[in-house]
Amino acid sequence: MQVLLITAVLATVILCGASYEFGPLCCSNPINRVRGRDRHGSGAFGSSRGSKTHKGLDIECPDGSKVYAPMDMTITRQSRPYGTNSAIDNGIAFTANDLPGVSFKLWYMHPVKTSGTVRKGEQIGTMLPMQSVYPGITSHVHLEKGDETDPQSIIGTQNAQANRLFCSHRD
Repeated sequence: MQVLLITAVLATVILCGASYEFGPLCCSNPINRVRGRDRHGSGAFGSSRGSKTHKGLDIECPDGSKVYAPMDMTITRQSRPYGTNSAIDNGIAFTANDLPGVSFKLWYMHPVKTSGTVRKGEQIGTMLPMQSVYPGITSHVHLEKGDETDPQSIIGTQNAQANRLFCSHRD
């Protein structure tokens, strides 16, 4: 029991004291605003999805937008949320280089590549046409942690001023 408690405390210290800042996924939304409620539901972690719950965060991003690496990362593979080859069935799985053992999935974008190391701020994909599949939804990228816990603490490390500055030099 003591080992488990010490491990949990160390993990919290590592996450809270991390030397990274989460960058913007899309420059139309440099503060990574989570999709609010629309006719398709809410983009918040834990929101109802019928008999299921939402296991990630939906970060607003217009169709066709460039999607950027929010941190130094290693793309491990292509990841498809549905496996149906619909117009938005694409994305990547990646690990955070500064957070050993922490993995993510990022969906609803066409990836630039599906493996390799990427630096924070590099374009990693292009937002897919969500409106063609879910008319009226607030278009977004879906960010999910590999352990299916709330990714808000990771996004909470962002520096809004730095993210806005980054995006002021992009499209």
